[in-house]
Amino acid sequence: MTHDRANLGAGGERYARRWLEARGYGFVAANWRCPAGEIDLVMRDGAELVFVEVKTRRGERAGRAEEAVTPTKARRLLASGAAYVDAHPACADIIWRIDLLAITLGPTGAVERVAHLENAVFAG
Repeated sequence: MTHDRANLGAGGERYARRWLEARGYGFVAANWRCPAGEIDLVMRDGAELVFVEVKTRRGERAGRAEEAVTPTKARRLLASGAAYVDAHPACADIIWRIDLLAITLGPTGAVERVAHLENAVFAG
């Protein structure tokens, strides 16, 4: 089960990267880790640095993929984004945000739905 979930997540991240690149985003890094957690994708959207949380689900029986970001996960994402900027001095003056890319697969494994929520997680 864990292996299957890891494959689902990795496939979703590959799809998300291609989906974002097709919309003009530039790839920076994938699966960046720090003590606060992991950033699935680091991308550039023009002058902005974008940390992307990718959620992939088979169907919506357990809810939509974008509903899976809990307040605890949101805090980890914010801390991870700040850690990335701290670890990369060239990013110190760059505006950054956290987006969510939610992918829903149908019964055959084909992508049925993609929801891109810009600024999905923010300090507030």
